[in-house]
Amino acid sequence: MNKLNLTVSSSPHIKSSFGVKTAMWNVVIALMPVVFVGIYFFGLNSVRVILVSLVFCITTEYIFLKLRKKTPDFGDGSCVATAILYALILPPSLPSWIVALGAVFAIVFGKQVFGGLGYNIFNPALIGRAFLMASYPTYLTTWSYPLQHKVIVDAVTVATPLGLAKFNHMISPLRDLFWGNVAGSIGETCALAIILGGGYLLFVKVIDYRVPCSILLSFGGLSLVFWLIDPQQFFNPAFHILAGGLLLGAFFMATDPVTSPITKKGRIVFGLGIGVLVFIIRNWAGLPEGVMYAILIMNGLAPLINRMTLPKRFGI
Repeated sequence: MNKLNLTVSSSPHIKSSFGVKTAMWNVVIALMPVVFVGIYFFGLNSVRVILVSLVFCITTEYIFLKLRKKTPDFGDGSCVATAILYALILPPSLPSWIVALGAVFAIVFGKQVFGGLGYNIFNPALIGRAFLMASYPTYLTTWSYPLQHKVIVDAVTVATPLGLAKFNHMISPLRDLFWGNVAGSIGETCALAIILGGGYLLFVKVIDYRVPCSILLSFGGLSLVFWLIDPQQFFNPAFHILAGGLLLGAFFMATDPVTSPITKKGRIVFGLGIGVLVFIIRNWAGLPEGVMYAILIMNGLAPLINRMTLPKRFGI
């Protein structure tokens, strides 16, 4: 009888070429349309914010890993993806020192203090922006016209479409929201670019369709119902879906595999919760936008959702 060599090793025993590195760099690729459109509409300010974010995120992670006596490895793309996402949810006119401060906070308190990649509870990019929103709200709510806008004047500050709708009851044209010719964060104005990037992630199966679909369906369904009941008080659902950070949050933030549930049912519950919270904040809170807070709240509930939606073992 032939002797067989038995290799004893820890799981997983079947490995796949699709891992963290592939997923993260696919996210970076998917963000390229959003980045290019942001640069097109907001010019060199967008380039400045993105570069500052990249430099300080990478440098902070390098220093922190060295202090923890770990070998820095930026080949997995996670730090680059976080840096770009963080930059895209900032106003293009934000001073560089504030961008840098938020980048450091995002990496240290959003990622590394929990143990690094795979252990963080909250989305690092959103944690960085939440810190800046609490510390420098004036800077974080100062917006400027896109360069392609019919009024091309530097330093002219305006409200975002959601701000105009909530406080001035003015609705921006859906055409401008779709193409991105409106004031807002660098990566949140052009719905077309975000949809293209999100579609790519779905196509290569980096993200699960359950999260973005449940977000958009819950938010869109509530918006439609209340709009039909009182069109004077509530705004067109299409406007709300295209405006602000809902699409970027649904496709790129909420789908983070580390901070979202791992079960299929859990992802649906997670997405439904985000959609409901965004609807409540936008319509009845003092803020015109609520995507960041909705995702962070549901990030905190993700472990509980996982526990409540665990599939039953066979035979139980």
